[in-house]
Amino acid sequence: MSFIPTLTFDLHLHSCLSPCGSEDNTPANLAGMCALAGIEAAALTDHNTVGNCAAFCEAAARYGVIALPGMELTTAEEVHVVCVFGELDAARAFEAEVFRRLPPLDNDPRAFGPQVKMDSGDAVLGEERRMLSAATSIGIYEVPGLVAGLGGACWPAHIDRPSFSLISNLGLWDPELGFSFAEVSRACPPGFLDRPDLKGLPVFTASDAHYLDQIMDACQQVALPEKNPAALLNWLKRPDFNAFRPLSP
Repeated sequence: MSFIPTLTFDLHLHSCLSPCGSEDNTPANLAGMCALAGIEAAALTDHNTVGNCAAFCEAAARYGVIALPGMELTTAEEVHVVCVFGELDAARAFEAEVFRRLPPLDNDPRAFGPQVKMDSGDAVLGEERRMLSAATSIGIYEVPGLVAGLGGACWPAHIDRPSFSLISNLGLWDPELGFSFAEVSRACPPGFLDRPDLKGLPVFTASDAHYLDQIMDACQQVALPEKNPAALLNWLKRPDFNAFRPLSP
């Protein structure tokens, strides 16, 4: 019988570049915490930017963690959507479009928190001037096409939450949106997915970690033909949830 490798994953992490992220969430600290938690693959998904993804990918490689560059996009409807890519160049091209469609506002670190850029050794490179917490002008129906055009994958984040989620802001799941699956929080209310519009919707979870102690032990895995970024991204683009399995706490 052939052996099929499995991969534990958490594809929604924030660094200190997110204005709401802890200053302790440096690229290297995040990678190290993932390794300690038994998470074999992770994505850095700061709000509306991929600015710390190169540093995170370098740090993750040192810890043996597979890394995907990404972001948590805020759509025009103020819905959070996780977007991940196979290459930094694709992620940066997506960021360029996002920056073009952010309002021309400067961040106020005293009101919203600093937005700190770092290298893979956690040296400070500077701060992002743009207000990353703002909504873009990208409509949610645009997102799947934009991301797919750059070879990436995307899904609505934490759809069970009362704010910044597809369900809270739009009211229901529209199959015409173009998403194949969704993310729910680890505290997803019992019965939430029994709604008629969500019945049978494939989901996985994520830490959405804004603080290091929110990165918890691996709780899910997927069987892949190989344990590498390309295989994980291919699964996210064409998901077969028969290969997915939650792990017992």
